[in-house]
Amino acid sequence: MSGALGPDGTVRFDDPAEASSIYGKGFFGTPAPDGGLALDRYEAVYLAEMGRIEVRGLRAGPSGWSTIFRRAVRAEPGFPVRYLVYRDLRQRGYVVRPGPPPVAFAVLPRGGILNKTPARYWVEALSERVPFDLARVLALADQAHGARKLLWLGVVDEESDLTYYRLRRPAPTGAVAPAPLPAPTEGWLGDDRVTVHAPEAVEGLGRQLAYGSRVGRRLELSLLESAYLVRSGQLTVRDARTGRIVSSERLERRARRLDPRFVERLAAYRDLRGRRLVVKTGFKYGAHFRAYPRNPENAHARYLVQALPQRHVATWPEVAGAVRVAQGVRKEFLVASVGRDEAVRFVSLERIRP
Repeated sequence: MSGALGPDGTVRFDDPAEASSIYGKGFFGTPAPDGGLALDRYEAVYLAEMGRIEVRGLRAGPSGWSTIFRRAVRAEPGFPVRYLVYRDLRQRGYVVRPGPPPVAFAVLPRGGILNKTPARYWVEALSERVPFDLARVLALADQAHGARKLLWLGVVDEESDLTYYRLRRPAPTGAVAPAPLPAPTEGWLGDDRVTVHAPEAVEGLGRQLAYGSRVGRRLELSLLESAYLVRSGQLTVRDARTGRIVSSERLERRARRLDPRFVERLAAYRDLRGRRLVVKTGFKYGAHFRAYPRNPENAHARYLVQALPQRHVATWPEVAGAVRVAQGVRKEFLVASVGRDEAVRFVSLERIRP
């Protein structure tokens, strides 16, 4: 006996013994009430490629497999990329089933038994040519989190190699105790930074709360830190040339002219500081921020953070490079998605080996 090939690349087996044999070795197919078995196009193509099934009217081997493959490609746009992810997961020993929209696959943990072991992973398959759409990525992460599933993205490059990323919706937190100064201090604005000279402010803001950089006896604050401190009432800024007070609005206008991402960066900075993290520039790592759970004098940075508008679209090579750098220096890569209302949501990306 052999299976009957459908026009969409699916295969049907009517013989109960043959159906049971195929299903029993890896949980392929969906058993029918009459004892038959229906293979979806991923299962059919995979089993044909592995030489584990025969299909009526087709020769065994590459020529028969290519016929099934071509029918599957005609029936489903994007099938070649998703099939590469399916094939790789099956080769790694996972039981793979169709996923609930919008993800491609639901995957059982290794050793799982179909219909007894719940799927642990949701896997979406993407080509590296598909843009990294932050809004879509966040939506997928939210849905997986709500369903209590781990979300993987299988990204297929132009040479058909796979890279997997685990996505999470983290809640980054630190342990820096808030300790505002008893009175606002004064800083002097020059070009793209603010300088603080009062010794008690250099000690309080600089050493205790880890703002800015201590240079000699002064404290150098970035425009971002200065805008945050002005908003929180801890700093008054004066123009170094005129001595006049610089309003919060004027300070932020200057910062926006110098930094196209200032609005998103300030929103993410404010959110991270509110989570009791110390936030420093991530320039050396190609990121907006590095974030510390405690004072940098006593801890290493835990996160590298990129602050982006919620509708941001990028290329996957950009994302891959950022994740690689973060993991290379043993930090977690976070994207801070900033909405129009400046609300911030975080998503974590980690390169993994399934």
